[in-house]
This record gives sequence, C-alpha cells and structure tokens, in this order.
Amino acid sequence: MKLYTFGKYLRKKFHTKVYKVPISIPGFTCPNIDGTSARGGCVFCENESFSPNFQKERFTLNLQSKENPLLQKQLDSLEWQFKNTIPFLKKRFGAKKFIVYFQSFTNTYAPFETLKALYEKALTFDDVVGISVGTRTDSITDETLYYLKELSDKTEVWIEYGIQTSNDKTYKIINRGHDFANVVETITKTKSLNLNVCGHLIYGLPNENRKDWEKTFNDTIQLGIDSIKFHPMYVTKNTLLAKQYLEGKFTPITEEDYIDILVWSIKNLPKNISIQRMTAGIDNLLAPEWCRDKGIQMSHLSKVFKENNIKF
Repeated sequence: MKLYTFGKYLRKKFHTKVYKVPISIPGFTCPNIDGTSARGGCVFCENESFSPNFQKERFTLNLQSKENPLLQKQLDSLEWQFKNTIPFLKKRFGAKKFIVYFQSFTNTYAPFETLKALYEKALTFDDVVGISVGTRTDSITDETLYYLKELSDKTEVWIEYGIQTSNDKTYKIINRGHDFANVVETITKTKSLNLNVCGHLIYGLPNENRKDWEKTFNDTIQLGIDSIKFHPMYVTKNTLLAKQYLEGKFTPITEEDYIDILVWSIKNLPKNISIQRMTAGIDNLLAPEWCRDKGIQMSHLSKVFKENNIKF
C-alpha cells in the first residue's frame, strides 16, 4: 500500500510544492489554562507552576480585543515569523506556495475581530494559498466556524482539532477540560459545513494501552475527518507530566510499541484520509530518548514500512 500524505494531497490540488508555515501567535492561551474549563493546562503542556516565565508570556482572553495594542503586536509577529521562514523553505525544500499554520495554543480562542484580522492578514502574504488553524473542540464558536466556511469558498482552509483520545477517563487524568462528546459534537458541526478537518491523536497517554489506542483511532475515523496527525506521548520540561515521570508515576511509550500501533493505524486508515504527521522530534525533551531525533525515527519507520509493504 502507498501512504497518502498531506504533501501528496497538496501537490495534486495545487500542482506544485506547498508547505505549511508554523506560526506561534503571542498572547493566545487555552480555556484550561486561564480557568474557564480548568487550571494549569493539560499535563503535557507548559505549566505556570513549573515555569517562572509562563505568566509573562501569556495574556488573558479579555485583553485580546481589536482596540488593544496586543492585536498589533500579534499582527506584526505573524508577518515577521512568516517572512523569516519562507527563505528557508524555498531553499531547503523548493517550496513554491504556502499555507499559514496557526499552530501553538488555541488559535480560535480569542474575540472574533482578533481572529478575523489575523486570518485575513495571513492570506495577504505572497504565495499563500490558505490557512490551517490549530484549536480545541471546546474553543470555537459558531461565528468563527461560519466565517471560516466563507473563507473556504475562496481559499484553502483547514481546522486542526486536538482530539488526543476518545477515553473520558483519560481526559480527566490529563486535565483536558472537556469530554469526547464535545469532540463528536464540534467535529460533526464542522464537517456539516464542509470544512476540512485534521484530527490529532496521541498514543501513549497516561494509563492507556493498545486497546485504548485502537478505540481512539476507530472513534476518530467515524467522525469523517479528512486528515490525521499521529503523535507519541513524549515528556517535556516545565510540565506536570515531567514531574510525574521524575517521580516514577508515568512510563513513556516505547518506540517498538509506538511503531507497532502506527503501522496498524496506517493499514486501517481509509484511503481518502491523508497523513500529516507520523512522529516527533523534540528539543526540550525529557523522555523518552527515542523521540529526540526525528531523522532516526523516520529511518526506523522506513525499515518497518518496507517489511509491511507500505510505500511512501
């Protein structure tokens, strides 16, 4: 079988090399960081209890208004990040067109006018053919969804939802702040508007096993997503998960188990769903060590793929 990657999807649609440009907008936060749903964020996210700079780097939602100077700072940061990334992508990968990927934190969790200004600014950059917005299923309003639907009539639009798992017990353990019913409701609504959806899954979350991973995969596929990202559960510094790991309360997934569930997932993935990510390479890594170098991981994956007749 052949892997249907997101790159192949983009090349087929735009007839050239299209790359996503990851953007981290200053000031964005999440509802389980600012106290709306919970406090402290997910166990795998940077936490104010473990990072002295955390509060200085975030702004509360009520400060994100059109009249606030923060918006101009966000617009300037967006432009600076984009323009400083493009030369590398063109030189290294021969990229010709781009999708602006609002990546870090929850990129629909702000007043509508702020979101509208940022999305429209991104679409003014040279050679940009669309946007991809990373968010949570409990943090997007109907107003934003309908606006993104309007944009999608003119340009490429993707919404990336951090699903992570379909296990409600796990959601409580990781301090997610919502349940799987919320995931189902939001993605069903998003797909009813014919918007492109990419779902993020994490294999190796606390207290989960192979049975949980397979169920999460099958539950996610049933939602009618268009693309998928697979992530191993790694531990980074300044997180509650790091504290649990150092105290011996969390054991990271092994590379062997991750590759095994990944291969199973790929074999069971419907042919119309593209793959955007299969593993991770992390600088601020605490554990497991095998997640440190993405190149080595891909080498191992290629070998296993060959053994299973999976071709790029």
